[in-house]
Amino acid sequence: MDINDLRSIVTVGGLLCFLAIVGWAYGKGSKKGFEEAANLPFAEHDDEDVVPSASHPR
Repeated sequence: MDINDLRSIVTVGGLLCFLAIVGWAYGKGSKKGFEEAANLPFAEHDDEDVVPSASHPR
């Protein structure tokens, strides 16, 4: 086993990891969680005690 075999193994392993991540991201089970995360900036919060960062003195 020489360095080229090791490079081939690492390349194939990286490809398999990439395909696993793509499969997870585009899988049917992940859609609901991603939609909830995408709508988080638009969610209303009931935090009245929070001081806006624009009025914070420097």
